[in-house]
Amino acid sequence: MTISAKKLPAGFGRLWSAQTISSLGDGITHAALPLIAFTLTRDPLALAVVTAAGTLPWLLFGILGGALVDRWDRRRTMWVADTARAVLLAIPAVAAGLDVLSIPLLAAVAFLLGLGGLFFDTAATAYLPDLLSRDPAQLERANSRLRGAQTAMSGFAGPPAGSALLALGRAVPLVADAVSFAVSALLVRTLPAMPRPVPEARESLLGQARAGASYVFRNPLLLGLALRPAVGNIAFLAVETVLVIFAHDRLGIGTYGFGLLLTAEATGGLLGAAIASQLGRRLGTGTALTCTAAVEGLAILGLASASNPYVAGLALAVCGAAMGATMVLGPSLRQAIVPGHLMGRVASTSRMLAMCAAPLGAFIGGWLATAYDIRTPLYTAAALLLTMTAVTASMTNNRRVEAALHAAAPAEEATRDGAPNPV
Repeated sequence: MTISAKKLPAGFGRLWSAQTISSLGDGITHAALPLIAFTLTRDPLALAVVTAAGTLPWLLFGILGGALVDRWDRRRTMWVADTARAVLLAIPAVAAGLDVLSIPLLAAVAFLLGLGGLFFDTAATAYLPDLLSRDPAQLERANSRLRGAQTAMSGFAGPPAGSALLALGRAVPLVADAVSFAVSALLVRTLPAMPRPVPEARESLLGQARAGASYVFRNPLLLGLALRPAVGNIAFLAVETVLVIFAHDRLGIGTYGFGLLLTAEATGGLLGAAIASQLGRRLGTGTALTCTAAVEGLAILGLASASNPYVAGLALAVCGAAMGATMVLGPSLRQAIVPGHLMGRVASTSRMLAMCAAPLGAFIGGWLATAYDIRTPLYTAAALLLTMTAVTASMTNNRRVEAALHAAAPAEEATRDGAPNPV
């Protein structure tokens, strides 16, 4: 997967701008939401409920959502989802202004925001290969820019802004995120239209969903690419659920310091996204993915052992770099080898496996912190990540990656007129 000299199309710039603005709002909420919940309760399990609620839509509707995206106009799906999320955020903002905000309300809003994210993210993932004519090098460049912008905004700029805006009132960061969704929706509406996927005759929505899931589970490479973030989300959500308490009680940092701690992870993520292509070329995509997975586990182990915020920030920066590279190489490879008419279902199935694991990780983190020690979830997360690295290494090795890329073009043509054939 070498870097292409061709310029990315103008439509990509508008998509990049929309996701950049929306990611800034996400970063504001990412820091503000746990802090808002923290003002209502210090119960780790209650905080876990809010964290997990946003991922539950993937558990309940993930595969069906992908089947719907493969039927719908993908550009329209994106801007409608963003508009709905902008309106939704007005509810907790008003509740905060009236001082009636509660943990159940925050959890309900997180769930509905997650549902909107399910449709937007799946549609965006399926739209991008069509926009870039399924060119592997162009996809890698585009995903690097998208991931870099997302990391910069949602992790680097957003969390400190969220912490600062929260000082002005609990409603302020929620309103800021609503505005970001509204602007994103307007930009997405200007994107070029792409042909709607050809419907598969006489097949029910459930049957189409099963076909997409089967395509993933029958393909060792796609399954390996899906299992990595699934196990990773168990680990990372276990950490994220208790991170605000860990930072306050063990590292001795306050609200603004917590935002800076998240910024350290984002800084590493920017570097990882920027060097992902170089890692892929030097090591091969499969080997690069195995190395980044191992680094994530070692970095979380370092975080668990940290006794001051500087060591913790360094550990999170290293983890962020590994995650940033992974989130460029993995999706780019998947988009290059999956047929266009299956892209929504394959993307949603892979994302569903990852997101469905997240509530488990959140509750494991809360339970371990309550039953044992605040560091226990972090040590457990590191062990999970290192075990996952060993298990999936052979599923995503360089040999499988090269075979899949070589077979992608003829497989795309062969599956348009018949049943899916895994690579």
